[in-house]
Amino acid sequence: MEKAWIGDNSRLARPSCLVVLVVFLTPVMSVLIQRLKHPVVRVLAAFTGPRIVYGWRNADGSWCPHTRVSTHSCVEGRDKLVLQDHVFIGHFNRIDGSNGLLIEEGVQVTNYASILSHSSHQAVRVMGRRYATDPNPQGYVRKATRIGAYSFIGPHSVIAPGAQVGKGVIVQGFSFVSGSVPDFAIVATREQGKRAEVVGDTRELDRALLQRHPELQALYAQWAGKDHLRRALNGGAEAGTAQKEQA
Repeated sequence: MEKAWIGDNSRLARPSCLVVLVVFLTPVMSVLIQRLKHPVVRVLAAFTGPRIVYGWRNADGSWCPHTRVSTHSCVEGRDKLVLQDHVFIGHFNRIDGSNGLLIEEGVQVTNYASILSHSSHQAVRVMGRRYATDPNPQGYVRKATRIGAYSFIGPHSVIAPGAQVGKGVIVQGFSFVSGSVPDFAIVATREQGKRAEVVGDTRELDRALLQRHPELQALYAQWAGKDHLRRALNGGAEAGTAQKEQA
């Protein structure tokens, strides 16, 4: 009777060891999959065509499970690039993190856009052949760039090095953006070769949808803030009241 009990106990111990092994290996396998996911899918995409891959790991180890990046976008300088969660980067973009690039939560980058943190075009033109061997070329621009939360970058746009794009911004297609762009601005290049100008306000654009679906208002306020929600809902009336109070 005693031997039978010992035999049964040993059989019970085996699954316990297996459970411990699974518990130990699960986080290890999860990190391994996260690290290998993008390079493996990129290789496969050479045969299958462009694909959007869910999940992004930043250089500091932070994992963004809802960020989606195309296998066919060029991503440079990943050690100084930070993508927050819920970012979307479509096909055939250039994302340049070489001198610091922060793309905040919920940003959408469509297709054929360049978001830059360095520029060498003037240095190459001015220095000619010497540029290739000069360790510190004159005119070479190195500036950190930021795209604010829940902004939209339209196709064929260029975001110049050092640009600081606010939250909730729409950059219309074929725009050239440099310098600072205020929160909730709609910007567009009206004349070819010129810097994009503010042509509207996304809060005005969002008003009808927010009024029609009040259940969305709390979600909007989470990232935009309650003041901007009120501005989106009330528009000019809210701004006019504020001006009267200040007067």
